[in-house]
Amino acid sequence: MTKRATMLLCALALLAYPALASAQMDPQDRRLFQHISDQVERYTQLTVFDSVSASVEGGRVVLSGWVTMPYKRDDIERRVRRVDGVTAVENGIGVLPVSQFDDELRFRIARAIYSNSSFWHYASMANPPIHIIVNRGRVTLEGVVNNNVERMLARSLATGFGALDVTSLLRTDAEVRELLSTS
Repeated sequence: MTKRATMLLCALALLAYPALASAQMDPQDRRLFQHISDQVERYTQLTVFDSVSASVEGGRVVLSGWVTMPYKRDDIERRVRRVDGVTAVENGIGVLPVSQFDDELRFRIARAIYSNSSFWHYASMANPPIHIIVNRGRVTLEGVVNNNVERMLARSLATGFGALDVTSLLRTDAEVRELLSTS
């Protein structure tokens, strides 16, 4: 991996493969990676309806993704700024618009996915790996699942609730391992 270390926060990839990812990073970026991911993982306000990503290069952190409330964006930035070794933070995290329709869609899809017996093992996790981002009626599934069957099943379960569009950006464990090993 080059000096630029990219990580998906609040996804199973961080929880399952931190050693693999950090083994290929510059030592200082590796330390920042671990501390930033710890700070975000400990932030109890993040839910399956939020998705945060970050890139780190030489102490400079760029945050991106979506959260459901403005205070979450600000809290995450504050947490990342406090990490020793961070020299600058660019906060590109967007706040999803307030919408009763979007809220109902989020809950229906989450219930459909996490109540399915194929995903019970994820539902019992402190940070379930499938994130459901709903923006103006458009649904995006993000995170990591065990295999392609789970990826297709999650997308299938997310349709049929009146969403304008359903996009799956879910990755399998194997894809994440390959991505981390080639970066």
